[in-house]
Amino acid sequence: MAGSKTILFVEDDKAIAEMYTRTLERKGFKVDFAYNGAEGIIKANKKHYDLILLDIMMPKMNGMEVCRRVKKELGMSDVFIILLTAKGQELDRQKGLDVGAD
Repeated sequence: MAGSKTILFVEDDKAIAEMYTRTLERKGFKVDFAYNGAEGIIKANKKHYDLILLDIMMPKMNGMEVCRRVKKELGMSDVFIILLTAKGQELDRQKGLDVGAD
């Protein structure tokens, strides 16, 4: 699909990743996976993504740290990042915004 937007989905639960991916691909997005935060950093550093979807609670590196590194250390302030979490406290939302999530 020419001109489709590319999403990096970083999620340690493969069933959730597959469910989201099927839905996003049906909507015309191209989706790449990473199954932990460290792998997500490697992929984000190799390719430009239009959007990165990050689970917060993951092994090896949590989503907050991935977001911080992508935005600040890798200098990708133009990449949109959405954090996915079951946490619903205002403090959790503020922490995400503080590390650069959109």
